[in-house]
Amino acid sequence: MRTTLLHLGAGALTCALILTSLSGPVAAQREKFEPPASAMKAHPDGSPMPSLPYDGYPASRPMPVVRAAYEFAAKHPEVLRYMPCFCGCDRSAGHRGNHDCFVKRRDGQGRVVEWDSHGYGCAICLDVARDSMQMFNSGATVASIRDAIERKYAQAGPPTATVPDPPRLTPKATVPAAPPAKAAPAKK
Repeated sequence: MRTTLLHLGAGALTCALILTSLSGPVAAQREKFEPPASAMKAHPDGSPMPSLPYDGYPASRPMPVVRAAYEFAAKHPEVLRYMPCFCGCDRSAGHRGNHDCFVKRRDGQGRVVEWDSHGYGCAICLDVARDSMQMFNSGATVASIRDAIERKYAQAGPPTATVPDPPRLTPKATVPAAPPAKAAPAKK
């Protein structure tokens, strides 16, 4: 009986050590990712973009929504790189944020040279991009867009763990208003 308990204890310890050693690489994958500078450059205006990806299945949203999401991802990486995704694509496809659902690769000048087909067929990714685009176009900051996206999609699934935190704007120091000018005396 004692020998059996020792074998069970040794087996449990071995399993624990194996699981602990495996968690190192997983933990490293969960760290915030900082992409190269070229990944943050917007696609230059007037520069042609690749054709949208098509894998033989229908898009999960109407094509105007799909096109707008891909174009927004190309032109505004400074927004979508800070938006998490909630569909699990960080685990299944290695995506680090909503931007990666649409853009697979850019050249050194920021031009999109290859799209990621995942965004084409994923309703959650398209919805996050569409909502981010609408808020950005209405003047919202990246930090406020992120907060709204996280609140809205929290029930859809866990957010991308590796998406970096957006820059938070610090309030400008207020300058006291100048005292009102004295009125000139009235002439008689």
